[in-house]
Amino acid sequence: MGFFERYLSLWVGLCIVAGVLLGNAAPGLFQFFASLEVARVNLPVAVFIWVMIYPMMVQVDFSSIREVGRRPRGLALTLVVNWLIKPFTMAALGWLFFRVIFADLVDPQTAGEYIAGMILLGVAPCTAMVFVWSHLTKGDANYTLVQVSVNDLIMVFAFAPIAAFLLGVSDVAVPWETLLLSVVLYVVLPLVAGVLTRHRLDSADNHERLNHFLAVLKPISIAGLLATVVLLFGFQAETILAQPLAIVLIAIPLLLQTYGIFALAYGAAKALRLPHNIAAPACMIGTSNFFELAVAVAISLFGLQSGAALATVVGVLVEVPVMLSLVAIANRTRHWFPAAEAAA
Repeated sequence: MGFFERYLSLWVGLCIVAGVLLGNAAPGLFQFFASLEVARVNLPVAVFIWVMIYPMMVQVDFSSIREVGRRPRGLALTLVVNWLIKPFTMAALGWLFFRVIFADLVDPQTAGEYIAGMILLGVAPCTAMVFVWSHLTKGDANYTLVQVSVNDLIMVFAFAPIAAFLLGVSDVAVPWETLLLSVVLYVVLPLVAGVLTRHRLDSADNHERLNHFLAVLKPISIAGLLATVVLLFGFQAETILAQPLAIVLIAIPLLLQTYGIFALAYGAAKALRLPHNIAAPACMIGTSNFFELAVAVAISLFGLQSGAALATVVGVLVEVPVMLSLVAIANRTRHWFPAAEAAA
C-alpha cells in the first residue's frame, strides 16, 4: 500500500474541512453544482462516483461469476442483514433516541421526522460506494458485483413495503426514476465499460496490460473519492454550521447503528468461516446506505426543509469517514478469517 492510500483517512479529513470551508466561502458555486440534477441524482457526484467505480468494474471477470453459486453463504449473510435486520434496528434506535433519550431536546414532530429519515436510510442498502469499500479491503470484485446486483433487484420490490410498514404510512412515494437511474449510472454503465475495457486489454490473457492500466487508474479512483467528499460537505456546509446540535444528535444513533450492524455481520461472517475477500464486502454492503434514494424519498414525503431530509443528509455526511474506519478494522483483522483458497 502506497503512501497516499496509507493515509487515506487523513486526506478524507482534510477534504471534509475543505468542503465545509469552500461551501461557506463560495455558496453560490456549490448551489450551482447542487442544481445539476436529473431525477434527483446529482450529476457531478455521479461523475466522481463513476470514476471511483470504473476501475473496480474492470477487475470483474465474468468467467468467474458462475463460481458464486457454489459459495452462497456470503450472499445469504448480506441479504439477511440488509432486509431482515438493518431496517428494524434503525427504526428501534431512532425511536429510543428521539422518543426517550433526546425527548427533552427535540420537539415531538421534529423527532418523528428524524426517525423517518433514519428509517429511509436503513431500508436503502448501498449500491455505488460499496465497490470502493470492497476494493479497499481487497474484496472479491466478482462476488461483490453479484451481491450488489441481487440487492438492487430486491430493493425494487421490497423498499416501498418495508418503508411503508416502518413509517406507518399507507403509500410511500418511491421516486422510481431516481432508483433506476442510480442503478444504471452506478452499476450498469461502469460494468459495461469495465467489461469492454477488460476484453480489449486482456485479449492475450496474460494480465500484463490490464494490471498496468489498473495501476494507472488507482490514484484517479482515489481522487474521485476525495472530490466526492469535498462536494458532499460543500453542499451541506451551511447546514452543518447552522444546526450543529441537530447534526450531532442525529449522528449519534446513526453511528451506533453503523458500527453495531458491522459488528453483527462481521461476527456472523467469522462464525460462518467466510474468506476475508467475501466477508469484508458482505459486511460493508450491509452497513452502508444508498443515500441518494433515501434523500430523494425524504424530500418527496416530508419536504426539503424537513427533519427527515436533514437526517438523510447527516447519513451522507457520516458515511465516508465511518466506512473508512470500518475498512481499516477489516484490513487489520484479515487474519481472523481463512484465506480464499483455504475456504474453498
